[in-house]
Amino acid sequence: MDTRRTIVLVDDLRSFVDGRSAEVARTSTAGVELLDRYRDRRLDELWLDHDLGGDDTIWPVVEVLERAAFDKRPFDVGVINVHSANPAGSAKIAQVLRHWGYRVHVASGSTDIGYLDGPA
Repeated sequence: MDTRRTIVLVDDLRSFVDGRSAEVARTSTAGVELLDRYRDRRLDELWLDHDLGGDDTIWPVVEVLERAAFDKRPFDVGVINVHSANPAGSAKIAQVLRHWGYRVHVASGSTDIGYLDGPA
């Protein structure tokens, strides 16, 4: 039996600095596709960045989570970590997802996430 934690990271540039095993999406479209793959499975951790490069943001992913909760079929997520460097964006994501009953931790400045090739 596989006892590894199931972790998804949606971030355009950063990764886990400790090399932990995670599925990574670099765009909101890829994040939505990844969530769809986990629709009926447990996610231990979901890490969300707000700004995903250019005009892309995390909001399409947040909308999928919202819609699922609205339909009374929320995703099974242990904790959603919002690690964005955008304070207003982080606060809004946390507010919206908490409204729908998700457990959210604002992890801005987390040392778990970093630029593996140095700052952009």
